[in-house]
Amino acid sequence: MATKTKTGLLFGSFNPIHNGHLIIAGYMAEFTDLSQVWFVVSPHNPLKEKNTLLADHHRLAMVNLAIEDDSRFNSSNIEFKMPKPSYTIDTLTYLQEKYPRKEFALIAGGDMLTSLHKWKNYEALLAQYQIYLYPRPGVSPTPFDLHSSIRYTMSPLVDISSSFIRDGIREGKNMRYFLPEKVWKYIDEMSFYK
Repeated sequence: MATKTKTGLLFGSFNPIHNGHLIIAGYMAEFTDLSQVWFVVSPHNPLKEKNTLLADHHRLAMVNLAIEDDSRFNSSNIEFKMPKPSYTIDTLTYLQEKYPRKEFALIAGGDMLTSLHKWKNYEALLAQYQIYLYPRPGVSPTPFDLHSSIRYTMSPLVDISSSFIRDGIREGKNMRYFLPEKVWKYIDEMSFYK
């Protein structure tokens, strides 16, 4: 069997990383031709409110805690060091130059196609990289649906969001089963999102 060298990039603020993220990553690593999934932690966007966004290093630490026992997964803080705002095409180009033996692909929710035409250099993105989509409910058809670079997956639909978890913690709910155990302990010990 040939060694897989294709790596999927799952971008996000991971505020916090939760079991839904890990289920998607696990599906991509086991049921597609991706051999690895990298969690690319996005820095704070200066145009967005920061009131609920933890510092970059805390979100990266939680990702590392969540994936530390799984060799299929890796974390990346590459965008912390790049000019702001960071654009996906620039990050992909940089990673491709840094890791020329890897073939990178983008992992995204099915709803990303509705705004893809607004992305920087989206034509180059579609020409040079495959995009692995996981299902999202209620997505409208787009002109990109049948593009040859788009790969639809049957990843389980997991309706958990980081905002749901943050809201639950703020309301004093026990959210431990929505998160990896080590991440839950980290959040609890640090009194985050309260």
